[in-house]
Amino acid sequence: MDRRTLSTMLIAGAVTSFFGGSKRAQAQPAVSARNVVLVHGAYADGSCWSEVIGRLQRTGLTATAVQNPLTSLADDVAATRRILALQDGPTVLVGHSWAGTVISETGVDSKVSALVYVAARAPDAEEDYTALAAKFPTPPASAGLVKSGGFAQLSEEAFLRDFAGDIEAAKARILYAVQGRISDTLFSGRTTNAAWRSKPSWYAISTEDRTISPALERFMADRMKAKTIEVKASHLSLISHPQEITDLILDAAGHSG
Repeated sequence: MDRRTLSTMLIAGAVTSFFGGSKRAQAQPAVSARNVVLVHGAYADGSCWSEVIGRLQRTGLTATAVQNPLTSLADDVAATRRILALQDGPTVLVGHSWAGTVISETGVDSKVSALVYVAARAPDAEEDYTALAAKFPTPPASAGLVKSGGFAQLSEEAFLRDFAGDIEAAKARILYAVQGRISDTLFSGRTTNAAWRSKPSWYAISTEDRTISPALERFMADRMKAKTIEVKASHLSLISHPQEITDLILDAAGHSG
């Protein structure tokens, strides 16, 4: 092979690499969206998004909260898809905690313009999230699960200390009272999609999180090459720091600045 042929091949390879990169890299620029769908995680319900919803509505965006049954991944995915079907254009899909799994599965929907993860799981397709999480420090909330009749919830002590640690106690007790009970098998479900590989993604890390290890959150945010913020908050940053979370969602919707 002469020098000219080698040079031509190297240039061609570089061009192919640049233009034939991952869909994730090509999808990065934010699309202007007028809708936001918010998906809650385990031990919660759709009302946990209330502080964020009000702020989004004041900007003119349409915000809708999904009410997950928390009975299985398939059931939560179906609930989210029903809400996505009602949207009339580009939509930012937001997930907190367990709902990161749900939006990773449903975010491939053509209406979804961006994904926002709030202290959330972000599994790869078919990934064993439990095995991944085991590589990081075990969060204290894990010891507070109370199981009964095929479902589980956090004890009041664990909820107040490890789930909602930076929220005023009286408000945290109300959140505890309305928490969603999860199926014992909820966390065994695995995604078939990893929407963050093809959609632009944002991530809010909770640095004081005692429900998901902050180190694991940083790993997932880095793996998806998300635009990331760190919030000095408990697992419920969407309640204790709603403006920061709202601003992140607005950025993903192309409405910041």
